[in-house]
Amino acid sequence: MQANIHPEYDYVIFHDTSANHSFLIRSTYKSDQTMEWHDGKHYPVCYLDTSSESHPFYTGKQSLVKSEGRIAKFNNRFGFTKTNKEK
Repeated sequence: MQANIHPEYDYVIFHDTSANHSFLIRSTYKSDQTMEWHDGKHYPVCYLDTSSESHPFYTGKQSLVKSEGRIAKFNNRFGFTKTNKEK
């Protein structure tokens, strides 16, 4: 590994502002702002709009836009049903 070509890889707090949830992981993200973590140390902070705590897919609040598939919509539009196919 060559020296002085890799970015610093250190602990960073990622804070989800919509859910008021934070998690501490290692990252190469740089920030001038810091936040105090549960251990009493100050770490750089990255503010997020969405994380797994607030995203509808992970919280189970996602609504399905498509209730039927494209083939079912085609069959409904043109009147194809099982009874018509059997005739």
